[in-house]
Amino acid sequence: MANIGYRIFRKINRPDKDLVQGFEGIPVANIADCMSRLACIDARIRPLNDAPLLGTAFTVKTRPGDNLLTHKAIEMAEPGDVLVIAAQGQLVNAILGELMTTWSQHRGIAGIIVDGAIRDVAALRRMTIPVYAAGVTPNGPYKDGPGEINVPVSCGDISIKPGDILVGDSDSVVVIDPADAAQVLADAKAVQEK
Repeated sequence: MANIGYRIFRKINRPDKDLVQGFEGIPVANIADCMSRLACIDARIRPLNDAPLLGTAFTVKTRPGDNLLTHKAIEMAEPGDVLVIAAQGQLVNAILGELMTTWSQHRGIAGIIVDGAIRDVAALRRMTIPVYAAGVTPNGPYKDGPGEINVPVSCGDISIKPGDILVGDSDSVVVIDPADAAQVLADAKAVQEK
């Protein structure tokens, strides 16, 4: 039985770490230009601090305002993964705040992107883990489910698959399919050299 809405996939195909690291320091705008300007998340999802983002997507699909599966994802994610939490852009309840973000950073998670709301902004701004969100609210989340982990999601109006390479800076986040990454990296480096 498919059990849609309650699926958790433990194994994802992550790209080679050297390939991912190759994008370090390259501005998102340059990478996006090399991808015909079609690969950035929507501008409504903004960075909460100045920490640069680089890693591979570890996706969470959740009911708006519910973070039950986000807790599970933090426990499952590997160092270098970026939590991509698709909460349908709802801003009534925060999906996470200072405590969950601190735990994520402790676990080596490379960043968090929430297509929904977060809270504890003052603390998140001081952290070194990059956090992007669509909005802020003090209202806490529910923990009822349903949700899914490591399925393709729509986050910021872009499709993101587990294992996609994510690069973020103060402009936005660009999503790179690992199958295209070597060519995109070569093109982006050429733009940098110009």
